[in-house]
Amino acid sequence: MATVTYDAASRIYPGTTKPAVDSLNLEIEDGEFLVLVGPSGCGKSTSLRMLAGLEDVDRGAILIDGKDVSNLPPKARDIAMVFQNYALYPHMTVFDNMAFALKLRKTPKPEIERRVKEAAALLNLQEYLDRKPKALSGGQRQRVAMGRAIVREPQVFLMDEPLSNLDAKLRVQTRSQIAALQARLGTTTVYVTHDQTEAMTMGHRVAVLKDGLLQQVDTPRVLYDKPKNVFVAGFIGSPAMNIKTVKLGDAGAHLGGLQVPLTREAVAAAGEGADGKVTVGFRPEDVQLVGQGDGGLSMTVDLVEELGSDAYVYGRADLDGTEEQFVIRTEGRNTPNMGDTVYLKPQSTPHIFNASTGERVEA
Repeated sequence: MATVTYDAASRIYPGTTKPAVDSLNLEIEDGEFLVLVGPSGCGKSTSLRMLAGLEDVDRGAILIDGKDVSNLPPKARDIAMVFQNYALYPHMTVFDNMAFALKLRKTPKPEIERRVKEAAALLNLQEYLDRKPKALSGGQRQRVAMGRAIVREPQVFLMDEPLSNLDAKLRVQTRSQIAALQARLGTTTVYVTHDQTEAMTMGHRVAVLKDGLLQQVDTPRVLYDKPKNVFVAGFIGSPAMNIKTVKLGDAGAHLGGLQVPLTREAVAAAGEGADGKVTVGFRPEDVQLVGQGDGGLSMTVDLVEELGSDAYVYGRADLDGTEEQFVIRTEGRNTPNMGDTVYLKPQSTPHIFNASTGERVEA
């Protein structure tokens, strides 16, 4: 086990001027499960491949357990990687796939046997050791890829979207297995995904990237409750936060016909360089449907997604002459119909951001 440090690490691909990863500073603790998350093209997989030695570090450095590995080949870094496409050898049995790296190291046969059988027991693969990958399901192949990494007993596990080829139900099941397995092994793990639900449910901490730049790194709860900027606020959470840029007055934000009160300090910080505007965000569960005379914002219902105990209501509301989209989470047994007019009202202090910089302002 080991710590991992990105020290202003950058990757610039040939023929481009904009870094794919730009001065990434990130400290990953010994035994930590850290998730890199962000939209396609944000630099998360490149960051992982830099750590693996599959991409060059053009500026800065990457350290494993305090040792600079920026210029070391992958085999000298004591890491094990689990790929999106499993990368199993089709002509080998499950046992041979899991044992392959150990055989290359000339590990004694009894030791290979012990490690493979222990990993197979951890992953419930004992009955499949004599099969070839084509005789396995997608979830079983993914477990074999995990087992191949485990038997190496590396300092760091690297996982590059390992669940993206699985169906929805199997993804939920497998992500819980991976998180439980990592907790049992205690091995430092860096996990890449574009799925923020995966990130929130698996990581001890989550690092959010955009355009090669680290936006925020913190626990899932802090990311959800106190996003550092508008991008993180909109990316973390499903459905996404309702984020609207509206007029800013002396007493607060004007959300259509609603007044969102803000402290004098928040008004000053939100209005700095923002030309009389403020960006307000509130999550779907922080809004309530109220009666017509209760001072809510009028919204026309476009769609209702029923999920059993909950429902998501999507609709349009007028904000100072502009039609804006909203989504509200409500009780699933009493939902409006498409085309209905409903009235929504925030039930807690919204998230406030400077409309110019996008940075969070404490309300």
